[in-house]
Amino acid sequence: MKLPPLKIAGLTAPIPLIQGGMSIRVSTAALAAPVASCGGIGVIGGSAIPDEELKADIRKAKANTNGIVAVNIMYAMKYFYNAVMAAIDAKADFIITGAGFSRDIFKIGREHNIPIVMIVSSPGIAKLAERLGAAAIIVEASEAGGHLGTDKPLREIFPAIREVVKNVPLIAAGGITNGYEMAEMMDKYGADGIQIASRFVLSEECDVDDKFKQAFLDAKKEDIVLTSSPVGMPGRAINTPFVQAKAAGEDLSTKKCEYKCLKKCDHHYCISERLRAARDGDIEHGLVFAGANTYKMKEILPVAEIFRRFVTEAESVYKEGRGFAPPAAV
Repeated sequence: MKLPPLKIAGLTAPIPLIQGGMSIRVSTAALAAPVASCGGIGVIGGSAIPDEELKADIRKAKANTNGIVAVNIMYAMKYFYNAVMAAIDAKADFIITGAGFSRDIFKIGREHNIPIVMIVSSPGIAKLAERLGAAAIIVEASEAGGHLGTDKPLREIFPAIREVVKNVPLIAAGGITNGYEMAEMMDKYGADGIQIASRFVLSEECDVDDKFKQAFLDAKKEDIVLTSSPVGMPGRAINTPFVQAKAAGEDLSTKKCEYKCLKKCDHHYCISERLRAARDGDIEHGLVFAGANTYKMKEILPVAEIFRRFVTEAESVYKEGRGFAPPAAV
């Protein structure tokens, strides 16, 4: 059966798939535009990016696709609201936010007529986000890469959140690696769509250094571990020499803060510095965020082929979802 489109506010993605927003400079216009052109929702990682650079990247993506381009901005960032306003100024289609909770962001969304999509990991926060005006909600579980808001797996937390979110689309995220799992989350669990990130690192269009992609290709199950972050949340990453050194108790603290990117930072290392290093190919000293099931993916593919496989696999088993049905147009 054909997959249903994903409708968020007045926007419609023909394929119910969101490409997760990965910072710093992992998911840029180079990735978001082809994802949007394939019928999904392309997402630029907007955290810790200078405002003018972020605006330029959004405009570049919008100029290269007629599809939907969103921006993911972590609330934990010191200049969160500056980045939000930059995204609005550059005409992003909507804003995704998580790693903390902002009530004010919904007011900004209403004032500027831009949908706000919230990443959550619990029923209580999901219910609050819906009440405050979230246009959609992403349920991100422990299998996800990067910062985690829960230690519970997707199939455990999703049903409880599906029970309380009734009026907006609910998207499943964390550890989904193929179309069969996509169909499972939509058909069995009632998701309105999925979000995937790690699979898109291993795309031809993702413009990280080849060594970053090779770290994904080389990773075994036991190589993907939890580590601490100055953001104050655990993070899922590949067990690089940097992560190993930190686990061994070596002092990697930041002596001088160059980026001043976080509202609250314990400075036991500079996350911006380590993420940038990894993105540019310094795997020894870098922090390589990756999902729990990254080890299952062993090919670098064009974005279009990733979509083809997901859709073909999902539609071969998909029957009928039980998620949110938007009202018919009047």
